[in-house]
Amino acid sequence: MSYEIKLDIFEGPLDLLLYLIRKNEIDIYNIPIALITGQYLSYLDLMRSLNLDLAGEYLVLASTLVHIKSKLLLPPAEGEGEEEEGEDPRKELVRQLLEYQAFKEAALHLDERPLLERDVFTRGALTEDPVSSGEEEEEMTEVDIFELVSAFRRIIAGLELREDLEIDAEKMSLTDRINEILEKLSEQGQITFAELLGDRMDRRRIIYTFLAILELMKLRMIRAYQSGPFGAIRLFPAVEG
Repeated sequence: MSYEIKLDIFEGPLDLLLYLIRKNEIDIYNIPIALITGQYLSYLDLMRSLNLDLAGEYLVLASTLVHIKSKLLLPPAEGEGEEEEGEDPRKELVRQLLEYQAFKEAALHLDERPLLERDVFTRGALTEDPVSSGEEEEEMTEVDIFELVSAFRRIIAGLELREDLEIDAEKMSLTDRINEILEKLSEQGQITFAELLGDRMDRRRIIYTFLAILELMKLRMIRAYQSGPFGAIRLFPAVEG
């Protein structure tokens, strides 16, 4: 059964590319195209499996990456001496990434000044400690959209999804799932992705839970934090005022 959902959460393909570069601790001037292309296409496959409506720019960049990869694999054309060797096919992509990164950083600084500690929360900076237990404090960092996608990929990979689970698909909607999450956060103050799923591991429920979290993050109604690279992702309501 198809359940196509349009969700404008990803700012653009260059954001995804920059995230992969940071995640792999790669020198932006020396991008291993084969590695990055494989990971980028893997993310697109996941988004398609969620029936997310991908903007055309994602596919354009995918085509660009594949083209650059093929050019790097080709031997130099006959007659080209070492001095005439063509320029690095990655050069234009690196230029675009550097320009976009500078633009994003400038925009972030402008956005943070009037809104800091009100409805924008910088990574690692909290108005209140999200974990208020009396036990030893865990250092938690805020999770962005792409890190959430990475975590979702790990969850999906580790689950045997039961497509035939008894569930009335017509009675489940993204809006319902969003309301359920907000209600649980209102009652409990915080919750993990695993706790939201409980023991119901059907594919539709997992996907709708994930999409609901993305939508709530986009609306800045919740915040997601993680302790360590593979720690459980914990959701908190956004603190206003």
